[in-house]
Amino acid sequence: MSSPTLTAGCGCGAVRLAIDAPLEAAAYCHCTRCQRRSGTAAQASGRVKPGSATIVEGEDRVGRWDAGDGLLKCFCRDCGSALFAADRDTGAVVVVRLGAIDGDPGVRPQARQFVANAAPWEPIPDDGLPRFDGRLPG
Repeated sequence: MSSPTLTAGCGCGAVRLAIDAPLEAAAYCHCTRCQRRSGTAAQASGRVKPGSATIVEGEDRVGRWDAGDGLLKCFCRDCGSALFAADRDTGAVVVVRLGAIDGDPGVRPQARQFVANAAPWEPIPDDGLPRFDGRLPG
């Protein structure tokens, strides 16, 4: 891997990632699972180019939650930071939580998914982003 375009990590520093290509896109997720996992009304994540993200430190500290469908939800087992989501079959990083990125991720969320499950205690802002009741199309 060449010099990473982006780096990311958890709150305590035990887990570090390198991403050697710009993020392809980003979106907010309002599903109940993301709300409970993050403690927020929406989770912002960026899609990585396949094969571009690598755990460079702390692989043994990464916890993986398999909710039975969708992607594996990956976090630091030491501090609990939400880090990324991975393919259930290959373990490859698919999306990185924007809050884990060091500095500017280079993309801005372009849509909101699972708005049918939005938290009742925080209205979705009128930001002009496309909204989808379920998963983003495609």
